[in-house]
Amino acid sequence: MKVLLVEDDAMIGENIQIALEGEDIVIDWVRDGGAAEAALAGGAYDAMLLDLGLPRKDGIDVLRSLRGRGNNMPVMVITARDTVAQRVQGLNSGADDYLVKPFDLEEMIARLHALVRRARGAVEPVYRNGEVVVNTATRQVLAGERQVILSSREWTILDALVSRPGAILSRAQLEEKLYGWSGDVESNAVEVYIHGLRKKLGQQFIINVRGLGYMVEKTA
Repeated sequence: MKVLLVEDDAMIGENIQIALEGEDIVIDWVRDGGAAEAALAGGAYDAMLLDLGLPRKDGIDVLRSLRGRGNNMPVMVITARDTVAQRVQGLNSGADDYLVKPFDLEEMIARLHALVRRARGAVEPVYRNGEVVVNTATRQVLAGERQVILSSREWTILDALVSRPGAILSRAQLEEKLYGWSGDVESNAVEVYIHGLRKKLGQQFIINVRGLGYMVEKTA
């Protein structure tokens, strides 16, 4: 999962960043509304955590602009604006969830996962292909009766692929999932993690579409 965090408070932002990275979530963190719009224009995210009281451009305006462009990415507002009228304004502007500061980080992460699962249309977030079963909610991977242990980056690649079965993801898209737009990209990182996944799940599980990228089969 890749998340855009828009938060101008350094302490709050650092705590959220640590919590998300502890869940192996790739995070891009920006600190004002203008930077948020630039990040949204240049990258693809599974969700956004959005403060409202931002420099340069208010969070409500960022949200309205996002929805005005037809972007339905899940957005969780995280803010100190706690009146009923302010909550209603946030939800009416297109927020999918609204969390008032201070909040519990575990609750925030649980809500974030729920928003992304719902956006993916995954009533039962399980991908099955032959003997391989991947549960994206519990992050459990089985090959037959055997539980498969993955590294955090192997999981990031696998989650991206099984969340869109039948879709070809380019190397650049997978690199972005691994590192975000601000990370240093190792030249052969995607190939290394794909190789590791194939060793654990079978050589034919991840398909290489020459010149385009990688995919997993769309199953019934």
